[in-house]
Amino acid sequence: MEESRLQHLFLKYSQMLYKISVLMLCNEQDANDAVQDTFIRYLSADRCFGDEEHEKAWLIRVNINICKNMLRFRRMHPTTTYEDLTSCPHSAEDIGLMNALLELKEKDKEPLILYYIEGYSCREISGFLGISEGAVKKRLERARKRLRDRYEQNRE
Repeated sequence: MEESRLQHLFLKYSQMLYKISVLMLCNEQDANDAVQDTFIRYLSADRCFGDEEHEKAWLIRVNINICKNMLRFRRMHPTTTYEDLTSCPHSAEDIGLMNALLELKEKDKEPLILYYIEGYSCREISGFLGISEGAVKKRLERARKRLRDRYEQNRE
């Protein structure tokens, strides 16, 4: 792969992958590692992509899987919490909402992040996650309810 192509991909997608990683992992250093690992896998992958959207979907799916693996490792080898993210100065409401989002399971976080933060449609998310569009809508519905319940619970 030529260096300019990789540089173009990195500049185009690294911020998006970083946001997904931070929200899933709740740690900036781990998020940087996840993005780096995503591009390393891209370099070592022997794949031909049909178009740019397919390539983008592949990067997102690989990034999410790397984050899941990191979370699985954390569960098996517990360490510190997500202090880095919560120590930034934000309004109390922002912190409460972020804490509620971070407390959700990955299955709930993924569609919320992709839909509300990254702005993807349900159809696009279904491609990223490898599930039906109806399943994405149902996950969004359940995740919104869980987020609302968690947020209200934390406010009390």
